[in-house]
Amino acid sequence: MAENNDLAQVEEVLKGHPREEGSLIPVLQEVQAVYGYLPEEALAHVSRGLDVPLSRVYGVVTFYAQFYLTRRGRHTVRVCRGTACHVRGGKSVLNTVQDFLGIEDGETTPDFAFSLETVACLGTCFLAPVMMVDRSYYGKLVGLKVGAILDQYREKKGGQRE
Repeated sequence: MAENNDLAQVEEVLKGHPREEGSLIPVLQEVQAVYGYLPEEALAHVSRGLDVPLSRVYGVVTFYAQFYLTRRGRHTVRVCRGTACHVRGGKSVLNTVQDFLGIEDGETTPDFAFSLETVACLGTCFLAPVMMVDRSYYGKLVGLKVGAILDQYREKKGGQRE
């Protein structure tokens, strides 16, 4: 589980919430913030701590796209596949990102630096084609610009999530 096999951090999260099913989503969000994803051991601990069946915990985790069951990259790259982006070259942007990172949609680079997702819309059609890296938007993209942007994130050290 992550780099740290102890569940003390999960216990700290649980201490900040009522021990009831209504706390499940906020607890899962906080646990994911700690590890970057939701390890099996952490989910089992949350299940016991909130007295919620493990099947219910997995039901919530697999229903909401915000939760991840596998380790993710330090940086998440989201490429818009909406209509405006598609018409203005979004497929080329996606191909450039895939070639640059060497991964496909839904994958994470072997060094855990990047995870790639395509999304239906980023809501910034006026910037089409657009991608997001972590919480930052980049628009009116062309191939060379995409590489330069991703290089900036590759150079950031320390593994901090943004």
